Amino acid sequence: MTAAPLFQRVAIKRTIDKLLDATIFLLLLSLLGYRLHFLATNPFNFLHFTAFLCESSFAFTSFLLLVIKSNPFHCITYPHRLLERVQEIPAVDVFVTTADASLEPVIITVNTVLSILAVDYPVDKLSCYVSDDGCSPITFYSLREAVKFAKIWAPFCKKYGIRVRAPFQYFADSSRADESKEFQHHWNIIKGEYETLCRKIEEAEEAWDSRDLPFFSGTDSKNHDPIIKIIWENKEYENVLPHLIYVSREKRLKHSHHYKAGALNVLARVSGLMTNAPYILNVDCDMFVNESTAILQGICPFIDPINDKEVAYVQFPQRFYDGLKDDLYGNQLIVDMEYIVSGLAGSQGPSYMGTGCIHRRKVLYGHSPNDHNINGRSIQETKLRKTFGNSEEFIKSVSFASMGTTPYPNSLQCSIEALHNVATSNYEQDTCWGAKVGWYYGSVTEDIFTGMMIQGKGWKSIYLNPQPAAFLGCAPTNGPSTFTQLKRWTTGFLEILLTKNCPIFGAVFGKLDLKVCMFYLWIYLWGPKSIPELCYSILPAYSLLTNSHFLPQIHEREILIPILLVLLYNLQQVLQYLKMGQSIRAYWNNQRMARIKTMCPYFFGVVGIVLKFLGLSEALFEVTKKGLITDDGEIDEGLFIFDDSPLFVPGTTVLMMQLTALLTSIWRRPTEPGGVGEVICSVWLILCFWPFLMGMFRKGRYGLPFSTICKSSILTLLFVYLSQKTNI
Repeated sequence: MTAAPLFQRVAIKRTIDKLLDATIFLLLLSLLGYRLHFLATNPFNFLHFTAFLCESSFAFTSFLLLVIKSNPFHCITYPHRLLERVQEIPAVDVFVTTADASLEPVIITVNTVLSILAVDYPVDKLSCYVSDDGCSPITFYSLREAVKFAKIWAPFCKKYGIRVRAPFQYFADSSRADESKEFQHHWNIIKGEYETLCRKIEEAEEAWDSRDLPFFSGTDSKNHDPIIKIIWENKEYENVLPHLIYVSREKRLKHSHHYKAGALNVLARVSGLMTNAPYILNVDCDMFVNESTAILQGICPFIDPINDKEVAYVQFPQRFYDGLKDDLYGNQLIVDMEYIVSGLAGSQGPSYMGTGCIHRRKVLYGHSPNDHNINGRSIQETKLRKTFGNSEEFIKSVSFASMGTTPYPNSLQCSIEALHNVATSNYEQDTCWGAKVGWYYGSVTEDIFTGMMIQGKGWKSIYLNPQPAAFLGCAPTNGPSTFTQLKRWTTGFLEILLTKNCPIFGAVFGKLDLKVCMFYLWIYLWGPKSIPELCYSILPAYSLLTNSHFLPQIHEREILIPILLVLLYNLQQVLQYLKMGQSIRAYWNNQRMARIKTMCPYFFGVVGIVLKFLGLSEALFEVTKKGLITDDGEIDEGLFIFDDSPLFVPGTTVLMMQLTALLTSIWRRPTEPGGVGEVICSVWLILCFWPFLMGMFRKGRYGLPFSTICKSSILTLLFVYLSQKTNI
């Protein structure tokens, strides 16, 4: 008798959305046709030629999205069926990465770890590894104290069926699942213990005594020996919590450490020597388990009896618990995840997003779907050393991992020398780590790069979007953090696009699905698309300053093309946001931020990569500041936060250009009926950059710095001067 399926795909019907996508694309083609006809029947016009180039870029992006969003699927898992077949539940190693205790508060990491230790999964088949790239004794101390609390927290959650396993989030909710006296008694005890834990961590941060942890004495976060400590080992006679291991890899000033990808590769080797689970879940330090069955759900597609054996990883969407009301900075990506990523579910699957992802270990070790097992008999030992390094113990663990489910070893008892060896800064020298094995190097966005290279070998991925969300994390809560993160992403995307690893080559010479290739192209072009958008934003201002036009005039029937484009695009966006339970305000914030992000951080991502290729700078991995509530106390959720970063200069300049052009146009009071479209475009851009306009009149963190205003004023005056000199 065939076992009941653990996983299935369900097609999603979006007829109206598909019709709108197709209509918008056809309108863009019609606009291009208008441009070509105008250029062919009139003397050369630089405004129309520039508009044609920009609109060609917009049409290409629209075409990519039209294909990507087609044939969407929703995936469903049945974890209760898996629990009925306990013997089939495989072991999972969970990797938690943290880089800087000052930017990523320790209490956040502690809550993430506590949520993992208390998750609904067989305790003897789960291990948690914490990578501390900041080599912080406070982090180690806090984790050690957290284990004491976890011994009562995990049983409490499982006894009363608590869904949210992160204490800070659970206790923030005043509602109770069970109002019995017994429950209330236990609840008060647990809450009191959690408050004690928080107090201990705060006291340790304020007055740390290094004598408590001598192995941290004299360590430098950027220059230290490897530190690997077993904080908790699950033993049969206790069997309360999963293993918890602390890892701080060796750092040396003369060695490149490859940021997060390097830390994850060290965890892969360390865990391979200690538990070697066939599956690996990696989460950021701020991404706690929000649904107690999250790991069970993620494992279902891997071992479903009907599902094929080509699934490399299962990706959960990023969701946030602290997002500002109505998504002020447009970084929650709720609609994009639903409408774009679900389209990939009907193809080769989604990209790897860096967190909330369960990997098949052997895939990270370089396997292709049709590879034979790696073992000493089929591959020469010298080749294994060249690939995985000179650790005999680790090579032995690789041969077991290649079999898929065979555990090796069965305990944490591995020699300290072997563990330290694989965590040294020079272990990867002359090996395939970061090139063919593990997480890939060469980009600050190692996640999407790694996922693309895995899919290029023919592997598939699964997108799971359960309700409630499986994991919740921190979203940036101010402009500088949001812009810094987006600039890093854009730089990383271009690092991949402009190399031999371009997704086009993966589709032509590899096994990357065409639809997935188009998705990678769409996302990698975030940076370059800032150039046509910036140029297009300048056209209405230039037209108003020179009393010219680049859009069809009001008496031309072609004026209907841009009007319908704007109306249908915004109608589609409103419908999507409302369907996802978002507000009209959230829709507007995201539309506004789409323009702001493109012209500010995306543009600087392009500048950064140009400087890198010229040898004038290096792309840096900048850690985004995180916090439980806000970065610096209470904030006004409706106001933008600025700083003196040059990232805000392009947006301020575009705003000033539009204001200057509109005022000049009003002053001239033209009698010609033309220019209506240009006026509407200019007003639209002012509305999009309204937070910048308000920032010009505010002080403190809600105001634009005087230096930014001065730089933008100079650029605007230069633009006005050149417009008058080059009046076409």
